[in-house]
Amino acid sequence: MTHKTMEDFARSCGVSRPTLSKYFDDPTSVKPATRKRIEEALRSSDYQPNLFARNLNRKRTRSIGIMVPTVADPFYSEMVSRIELRLRDEGYWPIVISSHGSRELEVEATRTILSLKVSGALIAPLGLRSDRRTLEKLTQAIPVVYFDTYLEGGTPFVGNNNAQSISTIVEYLCRSGDAPVYFDIPHVNHNSPERLESYVGSMKRLGHEPVVIGDTDDYTWDFERIGYEQTEKMLANGGLPGKTILCNNDRLAFGVMAAAYARGLKVGRKGDCDLRVAAHDDHPLSRYTCPGLTTMAQDFAAMAGRSVETLLALLNEDDTAVAPKVSLDATLVMRQSA
Repeated sequence: MTHKTMEDFARSCGVSRPTLSKYFDDPTSVKPATRKRIEEALRSSDYQPNLFARNLNRKRTRSIGIMVPTVADPFYSEMVSRIELRLRDEGYWPIVISSHGSRELEVEATRTILSLKVSGALIAPLGLRSDRRTLEKLTQAIPVVYFDTYLEGGTPFVGNNNAQSISTIVEYLCRSGDAPVYFDIPHVNHNSPERLESYVGSMKRLGHEPVVIGDTDDYTWDFERIGYEQTEKMLANGGLPGKTILCNNDRLAFGVMAAAYARGLKVGRKGDCDLRVAAHDDHPLSRYTCPGLTTMAQDFAAMAGRSVETLLALLNEDDTAVAPKVSLDATLVMRQSA
């Protein structure tokens, strides 16, 4: 049986429209006999309520905005997937928007999230290129939690403890072979300078001279490309300044390893290898590089879980204390590259 509107379906069930609306909000809020009648009618009908349209007519919806710099990066894809599933379990409908690494598109995405009347938002801002005033308006209008990176201010944040993670892998590399040279990327957000600072401090603490390479002047998220091109250029002009390279992130390491392979260099930790390469993040593809990439694994599950829990605490306005900044420790994952 076909029903075009909620009113049509309510009449066929023998219930009022407000009762049917209560059922779709929370099935346990109506009497068991009424719930049974509605559910029997749903099974014999092709009716699907337009929950999105109903939510837009309320002051507060059951939708949550999620914004990331790019869904093409498997790190953000993994985070979005985990956040989406957790929100659905909590009875919220996730709406995902990417800013595609663009300041203009981040502004547009932020305004779209506001226009959709979402209950709250989980945001991984661009960082350096973000329009802070636009994001501040969002944080003033609805509860917001930043994850992975943040903007200065009082908005709650859940992300990686870069001081802990970089010092851990620097100590491992120094302990197991030559001290690492640090391959930096453009400082697109706060993670980059924090990791660089931790590298420099860790090297000095261990009695080694920090060596930093990488062209960080041009703003780009195309890390594989710059890793490949800059490594190729250095190899063509006399070689790399060390036999152990610690990359700011795994995507940069992919480019470094590809350029080394193209030049006939063997990457790995065995005695017959020319170069050790390590990185940070435990990107979902890192275990499948050849050789597998040694890296610091960010805690995806905890980052997604704590982000959602923090936002839910803000939405419910309960007595749960919300930490202004949650820094999660990473875990060393040793593979064959270093």
